[in-house]
Amino acid sequence: MLKLSRDLGIDLGTSNVVVYAEGKGIVLREPAVVAVDKTSGRVLQVGAAARNMMGRTPGNVVAVHPLKAGVISDYDLTQKMMAEFLKKVIRFSFIKPRVIVSVPSGISEVEERAVIQAMMEAGARRVYLIEAPLAAGLGAQLDIDGANGHMVIDIGGGATDIAVLSMNGVAESSSVKVAGDAFDDAIVRYVRKQFGVAIGINTAEEIKMTIGCVFPRDESYVMQIKGRDVKTGLAKEIMIQANDAMEAMFPTAKLIAEEVLAVLERTSPELIADVSGNGIVLTGGGSQIWGMDRLLAEVTKMPCVVADDADSCVAYGCGRSLGWIRQMQEGTINIARKKLLKD
Repeated sequence: MLKLSRDLGIDLGTSNVVVYAEGKGIVLREPAVVAVDKTSGRVLQVGAAARNMMGRTPGNVVAVHPLKAGVISDYDLTQKMMAEFLKKVIRFSFIKPRVIVSVPSGISEVEERAVIQAMMEAGARRVYLIEAPLAAGLGAQLDIDGANGHMVIDIGGGATDIAVLSMNGVAESSSVKVAGDAFDDAIVRYVRKQFGVAIGINTAEEIKMTIGCVFPRDESYVMQIKGRDVKTGLAKEIMIQANDAMEAMFPTAKLIAEEVLAVLERTSPELIADVSGNGIVLTGGGSQIWGMDRLLAEVTKMPCVVADDADSCVAYGCGRSLGWIRQMQEGTINIARKKLLKD
């Protein structure tokens, strides 16, 4: 039987956009980057092709992330980027799809409306929103149906979402603009200060993924990188060790740990007891930084584990929620207003 339209679940992240199609699974995973001609305003490339241009473009071309900290910072570029992505996914559909989009738990009502409007203009028929940590919990296969607390920490590219989940909802949450991109920036600053070498964000990300850590390693790892000597302006090659990467990244990881403790302090004693027994689940690309689970386990005194396929948990969670899309509220869900009323 020919299906006229497949509903979609979208993890709209700062670093990557992941699309889950009903009945098919993940059908698209692209960097959330747009290359645009500043003179004419014309979009040249989106996704991986645009990401490869970062730091390598002429003066009139710029490659940018149109989303910052999980929310839209450039509306027009986000709309054009998502229109291109949806074209790849729904090119054989007769009817526009319904879409569930993940948003940070710290999003404002104005930012919610921007996401909905951008997705409608990009090609969606109806748009539903779901909080990213709730989607991450669903994608990590947590049993959050009953009155039993589970804690999820979703460390993405631009924001870290922390939430205690119970009865298919968010009991307590927080969203901080400290995540994968902040680690990259910290490495760039450290290498410039300690070695007198300027490196790009792509090199910093490679260091983070290869030898980066936030907890002491038993073995010593070394990586060779190239950059520009800040004094001479010439190319320079240096060796960076895992201890250097840890020194650069630890202050950022500490900020995340402090926010986790703040959320636990606001959580009811009953749910704390549940979380202590169930453990804390880490999702998102940033959760895969070496030692992140160990650091948080040491700080919280609770078991911490990294979910399977942590990068895709939010997208899988959006996909699981497609099963009850008819019961979901269309449009804004007013996360910020609900938090104010709770306080």
